Amino acid sequence: MWMTTVYLVGVAIGVLAVDGGPAARVGLALLWPLGPLAFIVTVAGLIAVAGIAFPAFGVALAAAIAAAWSALR
Repeated sequence: MWMTTVYLVGVAIGVLAVDGGPAARVGLALLWPLGPLAFIVTVAGLIAVAGIAFPAFGVALAAAIAAAWSALR
C-alpha cells in the first residue's frame, strides 16, 4: 500500500509540475519509477569500469565477488 501511495503521489506531481505538453506530462508521470533503476545500472557500470581502470580496486572487487559467491553457495 505504501508503494502505491508513493507512486500515485509521484504521478500527481509529474502531471502537475512538469513544464511540457500533455504527452510529456503523462509520459514522465508514468515513467518516473525507472529513475532508481537507471541509478543502479549506472553505478554498476561505473564499478565495473573502475575494476578495469584501477587494478588494485579490480583485485579487491574480484575478491569480494568470490567471497560472496562462496558464501552464497
